[in-house]
Amino acid sequence: MTGPQPLKNLKVVEFTHMVMGPAVGAILASLGAEVVRVEPIGGDRTRRLIGSGAGYFPMYNRHKASICLDLKSADGLAVARDLASSADILIENYRPGAMDRLGLGYQALSATNERLIYCSEKGFLPGPYEERTALDEVAQMMGGLAYMTGPPGRPLRAGSSVIDVTGGMFGVIAILAAVEERHRTGRGQKVQSSLFETTIYLIGQHMAQLAVTGKPAAPMPARISAWAIYDVFETADDKPIFIGVVTDALWEKFCALFGLDDLWADESIRENTARVLARERIMPQIRTLVQTWKRDDLIAKLEGTGLPFAPIGRPEDMFDDPHLLASGGLEPVTLSDGSTTMLPSLPIEMNGARPSAEAVLPQAGADTRSVLSRLGYDAARIEALLASGAVEAEG
Repeated sequence: MTGPQPLKNLKVVEFTHMVMGPAVGAILASLGAEVVRVEPIGGDRTRRLIGSGAGYFPMYNRHKASICLDLKSADGLAVARDLASSADILIENYRPGAMDRLGLGYQALSATNERLIYCSEKGFLPGPYEERTALDEVAQMMGGLAYMTGPPGRPLRAGSSVIDVTGGMFGVIAILAAVEERHRTGRGQKVQSSLFETTIYLIGQHMAQLAVTGKPAAPMPARISAWAIYDVFETADDKPIFIGVVTDALWEKFCALFGLDDLWADESIRENTARVLARERIMPQIRTLVQTWKRDDLIAKLEGTGLPFAPIGRPEDMFDDPHLLASGGLEPVTLSDGSTTMLPSLPIEMNGARPSAEAVLPQAGADTRSVLSRLGYDAARIEALLASGAVEAEG
């Protein structure tokens, strides 16, 4: 890898599927950890999803090694235990109790590896709901995020797997906190994050709004905005743009920039709260103004002013975004079929550098032999395991 590798030499073994668990390993791998992804014989089914799931595997499984194990066999389980005994961190997001039934739960594995940090990514933290099956969308619906996203009476999930990914991020936070504590105690621990509680954390601002105002938060499309101008506007060439005027100083700048002398002359709306209350008479004039501009010309006008603005982008537009291309925001990835693309790198910078590197998405079992060899297995034992079907290697 190139770029910062602050987690180099940390060994991670990952028993995961779909998005939430793999997102934890993806972040750790991007930071330099050595991540071994355990897949079932034949490879993780997430590899073969279509439609909106087609991007899950390539996005969240870069920079990892792949080994295929039959966890229903004694030999496959023995390999899994050996991987865990030599790991610093284990990640799993199976159904509650599944790893315990396999003998791969925290109590069993920590008995032989007291330094193990065991991260469970679940639908719910321990409590009345913990045995329920949860998905990103289930959590968004239960936790109020879908209610807040859609218009009144029409709950709508967010436009990406925000709870899966954010839940994975909280898992990483817990892991890194446990690594720091292990520096002092010499012992690992079990950490958990979950979809439902992640959703609750994200809608906490709306819970606090009720506490402060005494009124329940309205869904975002029907909300009373905190600012008078904080909207998507149509332009002359039908390319919408978002503009926000979020301070009184920016209101003065906005009026001067676009020659809105009459609005600036109205001293009754110099303060933000007054402008919010006067939205119905202010907004038609602003919308008419913006519709006289082509989007690119408007962007050029707004650039460098400090006024928040954003062209309405689509995912496919990001491949050619000049900022991402110039800043290392995308990294080259070779997909399983041999084709190449650019995918988002970890959105952080450390010591002036991005933790970004070229990646090859591993074929299922591509690293089985090398992983077993690093565990100390000799060639004869590896071939015997392959012959028995307890493990599988690419080709």
